[in-house]
Amino acid sequence: MDNKRLSLKEKAAYGIGAVGKDMVYMLSASYVLYYYQDVLGVEAVIMGVILMVARVFDAFNDPIMGIIVAKTKTRWGKFRPWLFIGTLTNAVVLFLLFAAPPSLDGSGLVAYAAVVYILWGVTYTMMDIPYWSMVPAFTDSGRERENLSALARSCAGIGSALITIITVMVVTWIGTAVAGADAGAVAIERAGFKYFALIIAVIFFVFILITCVCIKEKSSVNMETVSLKEMLRALVQNDQAMTMVITIVLVNTAVYITSNLVIYFFKYDIAGEGWKGNYTIFNTVGGAFQIIAMVFFFALLRKILKDNLMKMFYLSIISALIGYVILLAEALAGAQNVVLFFIPAFFIYSAVGLLNVLVTVFLANTVDYGELKNGRRDESVIFSMQTFVVKLASGVAALLASVCLSIYHISSDEEAVAAISESSILGLRQFMTLIPMAVLVIGLIIFWRKYKLSNEKLAEINTELKRRREEKAADAQ
Repeated sequence: MDNKRLSLKEKAAYGIGAVGKDMVYMLSASYVLYYYQDVLGVEAVIMGVILMVARVFDAFNDPIMGIIVAKTKTRWGKFRPWLFIGTLTNAVVLFLLFAAPPSLDGSGLVAYAAVVYILWGVTYTMMDIPYWSMVPAFTDSGRERENLSALARSCAGIGSALITIITVMVVTWIGTAVAGADAGAVAIERAGFKYFALIIAVIFFVFILITCVCIKEKSSVNMETVSLKEMLRALVQNDQAMTMVITIVLVNTAVYITSNLVIYFFKYDIAGEGWKGNYTIFNTVGGAFQIIAMVFFFALLRKILKDNLMKMFYLSIISALIGYVILLAEALAGAQNVVLFFIPAFFIYSAVGLLNVLVTVFLANTVDYGELKNGRRDESVIFSMQTFVVKLASGVAALLASVCLSIYHISSDEEAVAAISESSILGLRQFMTLIPMAVLVIGLIIFWRKYKLSNEKLAEINTELKRRREEKAADAQ
């Protein structure tokens, strides 16, 4: 590994790429279901199935992409060519995803949504795998890797938070400007999402271009290419990587269930003409808590807990559970003042911010563990699984959210809105809180029982790896 420390320029360039990357991801993860179901009128369950099928397709696509990255050898390096190509194509597909032709309806619209969304997943994988695979490839394990991972996750959180905060209001502003104030709510949202997606796509491309220009792989470790069968065997043998894969699926599923349904909570439960403003205020405060957690709480807790990141993980899950309990209590009590929801937002969004950093650090550590156990560094293989499982979580969450909307007959159709009953609202409140809580508890139990890479264990691993590399270098001479 090159001992040269990363420059401020390199850190900033890597971080700004994460901002653009997660702006795109959050727009898709949180608003595709809403766009096609509530704006275009596609049946909720149909959209849920489409999103889930796309994730099943990714089960084959993502690991293969990891192998392709591992086999790549160019004058520009192993990762940057795919980072550039994937970003360019994904930006184009993102625009198409939110620019469904007005002439399409019924089965034609469903087919369009299915094809374009699968393409979005494929192209996102092309850039996401090389982006995260670069972490262990040009950083040393330990503090430098953790700091860069924390920086990237913090920047990614900023990108996610920006989309969560501004989307509804900016879509309305753009849609009103393009379609006209008298065009109707559907026409305004349709035009707004189309041009908002175009703006985000351009920002995304520019930000990742900066990353490609400024970042170079510095790892001197050879990444041996493997077959799909060997890759699957390596993942199964790396029990710590598999533990983190399962944990990431569960944590993200819980988060995405909430992010998919909270817009419906504000629109149809709290309701009123000012629902968009309340929704934006809630997300602004929640996004601020998430960013503060990644930038300040992570460093503060790390100091308080004496670098015990596993304790921080447990604390984060407990914080999220407390937030969900408070949110459920307020919802059941019929709270209408958005300020009251700042309390659960603090516990939930702060936990999400911390978990975003922690799971990336934990997953990066499994690369060293895998090298010790299997004699091979499988950066792209393991991080391709992160890409897949995060998207899998969004697919599972979207399917569950669509089932919730279907069961409780929550739709933008005027007759359906008028028919929304108290029991439907009660079901929405319970679904968006109790299901995420159950999923988080399962994730907590699995992590507690299976993840073993403590600071002491990692120190032993790094010492042994250093010894092996020195012996190998001596033998080569």
